[in-house]
Amino acid sequence: MIPAHALAEELIARGHKVVLVTDDRGARIPGIFKGVDVHVLPAGRLGGGVLGWIGAAKGIWAGRKAAKALIRQYEPAAAIGFGGYPALPTLLAALSEKVPTGLHEQNAVLGRVNRLLARFVKVLATAYHRVDRVPAKIVPVIVGNPVRAEILALRDQPYPPLTEDGIFRLLITGGSQGASVLSTVVPDALGLLPVSLRQRLQVTQQCRPEDIEKVRARYAELDIPADLATYLGDLPERLGWSHLFVGRSGASTIAELTAAGRPAILVPLPTAMDDHQTANAREMAATGGAASIPQSRFTPQQLAKQMQKMALEPGALENAAHRARDAGYPQATQALADLVESLAGPTPAPVGPAPAFKEVIA
Repeated sequence: MIPAHALAEELIARGHKVVLVTDDRGARIPGIFKGVDVHVLPAGRLGGGVLGWIGAAKGIWAGRKAAKALIRQYEPAAAIGFGGYPALPTLLAALSEKVPTGLHEQNAVLGRVNRLLARFVKVLATAYHRVDRVPAKIVPVIVGNPVRAEILALRDQPYPPLTEDGIFRLLITGGSQGASVLSTVVPDALGLLPVSLRQRLQVTQQCRPEDIEKVRARYAELDIPADLATYLGDLPERLGWSHLFVGRSGASTIAELTAAGRPAILVPLPTAMDDHQTANAREMAATGGAASIPQSRFTPQQLAKQMQKMALEPGALENAAHRARDAGYPQATQALADLVESLAGPTPAPVGPAPAFKEVIA
């Protein structure tokens, strides 16, 4: 939803009308798509045995029928899907109604809906040079992941000064729902750091509601200043003055870290579909902008070791910040908007040094 929102703002700024079609979950996300016509349609989720598939088929068919009515009402020049089951009925309707259609894949593994439809749309846009499970003979256009304007603005700001005895600001988030493993491992890891480093820490951490008081008590026991919340509404500001990020490697998180140029220790969600969070982390890690630790090896000892390596070696964090920035796609929003505008015309040529993509079973 965040990349879709960023694209919508850019298209509106260019004078276009934008309509959002989503499910009830997408419509509940606060602070995005203001002033945009929003339509909530049924969208079945595949799986759950025979009865689940039957129910999903009914939901998809009902959503497709409703989407076709919307298409006839708005007569769109183009349709762009961002993956996920909520997009499927509308994309099927757009293809049926001969609306020029494109897809954007935020992750480094092509999602199931995008994988299903990739052969039938005019263009597939991706966020990484390597994307697994792209059907053979399809060459994606690399645009990156659109991010919010306030995140992109951090790109023009220098990395926060970090002296040997200055405050070391740590930002920890676990994605939209938080992550209990971070609440368990991170405080204990910080307790293992040398006293000289631990006394400089200032922590901002997103926690699950059921974890927050336990985490607060642990930080108080360690005498580490910590600002804890279940939701960080001012995340761009906090990211701006942070020296190091610790958290999941969702697509929007990676895009924001690389847009802003902030070093990270990433812990991919092991249950993510097709293990896409591990794939998301590899490009940023390969550039030296992040360390990626599988959750199975994410222990207080391992995290403390990695933090000391990054925080105590002179210039290591600043160097990682520059490398993270180099991995970003600051023009992603504009590039994707250009692509959407061109959908009604000839299929655009691939952008950037895209290698030959083959289907890879991760």
